[in-house]
Amino acid sequence: MTTSMDISTTTYETSDRPRIAIAMGDPAGIGAEVILKALADRQLWAACQITVVGNKQVLLDTYARLRQSSYCPLDSYIHPDQLEILEVETVREMVGAVKQGTGNAASGAMSFAYLETAIARTLVGDFHGIVTAPIAKSAWKAAGYDYPGQTELLAEKAGVERFGMLFVARSPHTGWTLRTLLATTHIPLRQVSEALTPQLLTRKLDLLVECLQRDFGVEQPRIAIAGLNPHSGEQGQLGREEVDWLNSWLETERQNRPNLQLEGLLPPDTMWVKPGMAWYGKGAGSREQRAGSRESGVGEESRGAEEAEEQRRTKSDSPLTTDQPITNYPLPITHYHPADAYLALYHDQGLIPVKLMAFDRAVNTSIGLPFIRTSPDHGTAFDIAGKGIADATSMKAAIQLATELVHTRNSATPTTNYQLPITN
Repeated sequence: MTTSMDISTTTYETSDRPRIAIAMGDPAGIGAEVILKALADRQLWAACQITVVGNKQVLLDTYARLRQSSYCPLDSYIHPDQLEILEVETVREMVGAVKQGTGNAASGAMSFAYLETAIARTLVGDFHGIVTAPIAKSAWKAAGYDYPGQTELLAEKAGVERFGMLFVARSPHTGWTLRTLLATTHIPLRQVSEALTPQLLTRKLDLLVECLQRDFGVEQPRIAIAGLNPHSGEQGQLGREEVDWLNSWLETERQNRPNLQLEGLLPPDTMWVKPGMAWYGKGAGSREQRAGSRESGVGEESRGAEEAEEQRRTKSDSPLTTDQPITNYPLPITHYHPADAYLALYHDQGLIPVKLMAFDRAVNTSIGLPFIRTSPDHGTAFDIAGKGIADATSMKAAIQLATELVHTRNSATPTTNYQLPITN
């Protein structure tokens, strides 16, 4: 069971609370389960008004399975009768055709209808934002809907051509916030080089800067930008894109945006070292960084502990390969010099490190839309659907971030500043 720390004492007037729609996602997956588990946290209800868009019977069936599960205490999930549910009548009769753990045309049609309904109601002003549970693209296709993903449908229905996928996560170790934007998304790797153009990257950078300034209050952001090839092409020896046009594109952007710090093109492997250190914080540095902590005033007792730890780490300097929790060398986030955001050029370049650090708490945020949309950064998990073991941390984070972004964008004033929380 995932529990929350005391993340906020924020209270809102009823009229001020953001109205958030949660589209239930594929009913054959874990969407309904993580919704029921996430909404068992009453702190979410104090911050926003929540409506689940889908079919109540799917939630009731999920609730019944959770009651039978030995993994789920009764207070770890909520009864559907306690929820406000917007019933999607057009697909209600398909509930019987859903098989847990297997996406099919019925589950695809249902999840598509849930999202389509949530978008339509948001566009007419019923909701301020949408949180989407996971869908299966294969099930959408089986139902006759050929979209690369939910983001593309959201953009089409909203009538926007400039949009992007920003992944946001707050470290439970340090409180630092990781933000990663993808320049290209759901396309085969062999198509990435052709899809990347100066115009595309400028649009993505525009979106990222606008989002950082409007939604996160970062007025003059520092943005790290990855190269495309190993070692960023190694002067053209490992790929020509950097020397042919990426380097000149970045130099032009620097000249056009003098108030920004644009770092790059960074080798795609080492670009993630600093964010990894900022994410894990204590003990995540190299020998040189730990030496720096000595110079910054670490006491003699701490130095002795550090030296003992150094000896223990003779086989590896990585915190991920030790058998002890990361508890030494407390250093401020500024010591690691992480960027405010990272621009990755293709899907796995950005999401492998994001999921390595924040698989259970990252949030997918669609930027460029006229409304807020967030989603947990995981899929339908058909392999564990119906077993009661799904982790709702990312769904909770998606609801919390949607609430925060609505307030930031609409300049609503709560009694305290609401921030994306740290959850254990």
